[in-house]
This record gives sequence, structure tokens and C-alpha cells, in this order.
Amino acid sequence: MTNRRQFLAGAGAVSMGALIATRASAAAAGAGTILPGGLSFGQTQQRLAALYDVDRSIVNFDAAYYGAMTRTVHADYLEKVAWVNRYNSTFLRSGVPDAPREQELDKSRQAVADMIGASLDEVALSGGGTEALYALIANYALLKAGDAVIYCDADYDEMQYAMDYLEQSRGARVVRFSLPVPHTRANVLAAYEKVLKDTPRAKLLLLTHVSNRNGLVPPVREIVAMAKARGVDVILDSAQAVGQMPFRVEDTGADFIGFSLHKWVAAPLGTGGIYIRKERLADIQPWLGNRIHSAQDIRSRIPTGTVDFAARLTIPAAIAVQNAIGIERKFAHLKALRDHWVSRVRDVPGIELMLPDEPGNYGAISAFRLAGMDSAAKAKTVQSLFIDKYKLLVVAKAGLASGPALRVTPSLFNTTSELDRLVAAIRSEQATFA
Repeated sequence: MTNRRQFLAGAGAVSMGALIATRASAAAAGAGTILPGGLSFGQTQQRLAALYDVDRSIVNFDAAYYGAMTRTVHADYLEKVAWVNRYNSTFLRSGVPDAPREQELDKSRQAVADMIGASLDEVALSGGGTEALYALIANYALLKAGDAVIYCDADYDEMQYAMDYLEQSRGARVVRFSLPVPHTRANVLAAYEKVLKDTPRAKLLLLTHVSNRNGLVPPVREIVAMAKARGVDVILDSAQAVGQMPFRVEDTGADFIGFSLHKWVAAPLGTGGIYIRKERLADIQPWLGNRIHSAQDIRSRIPTGTVDFAARLTIPAAIAVQNAIGIERKFAHLKALRDHWVSRVRDVPGIELMLPDEPGNYGAISAFRLAGMDSAAKAKTVQSLFIDKYKLLVVAKAGLASGPALRVTPSLFNTTSELDRLVAAIRSEQATFA
């Protein structure tokens, strides 16, 4: 294969298929060296942190926003950028021998489909989870005027806006409810059961797999089954789930799922996807009448403008790294990082931790509230304080009925020593509003 110097200099052409296969094979071959058996927790975090080249002048606890690429995925992305730039419109118009555009993009679609347990014709790539979920919600075909659509306070802001849009665009009745505190499994199930029972004309439910506000992981399969039993379709927001935890579409029971790939899968920015069970494709209309692809093709459900093709072509490399780590080990490590800081602040006077420690109730994401932190403005004040004084990035989140919170989301590149700095900062600022 042409080496990188020759490649970038243009001395020789290399097929996109070779680039994808070589990088993915290299990542897969490294599976045994990333996390061999018998490592201690400290050795594991050292090996995982070494996968990344990230700035550490401010400790970043915001993996829920964007998951940085590993060194190998970043290198692969730069190669794809150079390749696409070299062939430019020739590639986009499928003029490169042995590398027609859709054939190459289908390799990324297939990698995603394999990861989530779907077929190629059930997956389309998108510009991220938000775009994917807008497409599913706004184009849901079975809604009639007077039907009800339901969402709760733990759902993502923009997806709430999309559900609200159905009122003005389709004549739907919007039903909003709040999850009771504490967010125990029993309380969450009871809340969904009640709102479904109290809404006889319910047709569509937005369900968030992992809340971006406080990290709640609700009992997804049970809620989906509960809704389906009443004839209510569910659009599942799995933007924070795919790549963070074991995920297979059959385990959710959902027919319509939107997800991100640039968060926990750590593909380049601007990557995500939709899943539509093939038998249900007709129940999501093509994007604003899109006819670039046929109505029988799931790709017609997503905008088809010019995108960062290099980013999409890099998706298999990101999935290969995830497979090399192992999703079970990855999720266990992320939860251990979360447990590390949470267990060390439980005794801080006045602190509220947003989730009870029930099995399956949380993953990497959690949130806290300092005593007296009763407004979004106060939460933002603490966010700024932690950056300026302690060089720690935590995120002020509003929207929960119980009040604002500060979200903490460690990444694979974070360490327990960095989390100890967070613990010390929380202890130091516990009386900020008291």
C-alpha cells in the first residue's frame, strides 16, 4: 500500500476500500494489546488514556457532548480528508475506479448495522443524533389531528421542540409530564404507565435511552412494550446509549431509533444514524419529499446534501477501536469512573445526587446539585467557577422539574486522579449558596 508520505504527496493513488480495510484490520488486530486480560483498574485507565491526544490543561468531564477520537481514528480521518480532497467531485460523482461513493458509504452503514444488530437496509447515516431524531419525529406518518404525543422533562431539549412542532404542523395535542423523584425504576415505570393510561388518544411517545440532563437509564424495553400494548409508537433517543453501553436493537423493542456516532463511538464530528425496522419504513415519510433515493430506501428519510464524507468514511475505524476495547469492558470502566467520584461526595453536606444507585439505572453520566443551587443561573455560576478556579469542565443543565444540576461525564481518557480533583472542588464549594 502507498505509504502516508507518498499518499499525501500525490505520488500514487490508493483505493478507499484499501484505506478502510487496512485501518479497521489494524484496529482489530490490536484488540489483544489495548486491554489484555489481567490488568488492574489503574493499568486499564493508563492504557485507555494513552489512546488519546487531548488537552489536559482543563479536565474535560463532558463526554456526553462529543467523544474525542482516539489517535488511530484521528489519523484515519486525516487520511480520508486527504483522499476525498484529492479526488473531490470525481469521488462524489462515483468516478473513482473501484470506489463509487455509495459503495464506500455502505461500508460505514454496514459497520453501524453490525454494531447495533440491524440489517443494512434498516440504517441510514445522519449528521448526528439530533438530525436523526428530528427526521423521525417530524416525518412520523401515522399522526392525525387530535392525536396526542408525549414526552417528559428528562428528554433532550431539541427533541422536545420537535414534539412541540407536531402541534402546529400536524394538529397534535402535546402531553408533557415530569418523572417523579427519586428516579427509581418503580417510579419511572409508574409514571409512564400513568401518562399512557391517562392519554387515550396517545399515538407517539418520545423515550430517551440515557438522559443528557442527569444520566438516567430508564427501563427501555418495558416502557416500549407498555406503549406498544396501547397502540402507541415509540421514537427512541439513543444518542447517549450507542457506543456507551451494550446496544442491540432487538433488546430495546423499538421500531424507530436515532443515535449519535460522534459521542460514545468516538467517530468524527457530524456522524450519527437512524434505525427504522424494515417493516415500518413507510411509517416515516421521506425527508421533506426527498426523492434522491426511492421511498423504499431508508436513506430518503435523511437530508441528502453535501456532508463531510471523510467523517462518514471513518466510521468503520472508530467501530473497530471500540470492538478492540470491547463494549462490555468499556461500559464497566465508564461506570467505575462514575462510581469513583459519586462515592466520594455522598457525605458532602447538602449535596443532591440526581440518581439512586439501582442496578441498570445509570452509566457514565451523573449529576449533582449543591445546597441552595436553585436556579439555572446559579448552576452556570458553578460551571464557570469550576473552569476558572479548578480547571474542571462540568456542565450546568436545566430542564428537570426538580431543578438545575451540574452534569459530570467522564470519558475513557479521564483518570481517577482527575476525578479526585473534582471531588476536592465539590467539597471546597459545598457552601457556595448555603
